[in-house]
Amino acid sequence: MRIGELSTRTGVSPRSLRYYEEQGLLTSSRSEAGQRHYSETAVERVALIRQLFDAGMSSRVIASVLPCVETPGDEGIAEMAFATMTRERDRIDAEIAHLIQTRDALDVLIEANARHRAELTTGSEKVA
Repeated sequence: MRIGELSTRTGVSPRSLRYYEEQGLLTSSRSEAGQRHYSETAVERVALIRQLFDAGMSSRVIASVLPCVETPGDEGIAEMAFATMTRERDRIDAEIAHLIQTRDALDVLIEANARHRAELTTGSEKVA
């Protein structure tokens, strides 16, 4: 199938499909005219790539995990994929913790601003 059909079947833009190829996540053959042609298995592969992107992985990390799909019986590759996904989860947990700290710091500033606004309102009533 050509890139337009793969795009339609997966809901992924042709631009993204070309990016996946550039990153080594997806492969195609080329016609004499240079058009990309994909096998039927590309539909499932693109769905998996999307799932990995949705899980917060970068294309570099995805490229390191995909060999597990290509050689599912290799214990070493399966262990490497597991370790990579665990590191990614730990990275996301750290980002969440940092975002919570950032939100808490912003809450302190919002509260200070609310007190200041309240003081301005009560101060202007005294002047009148």
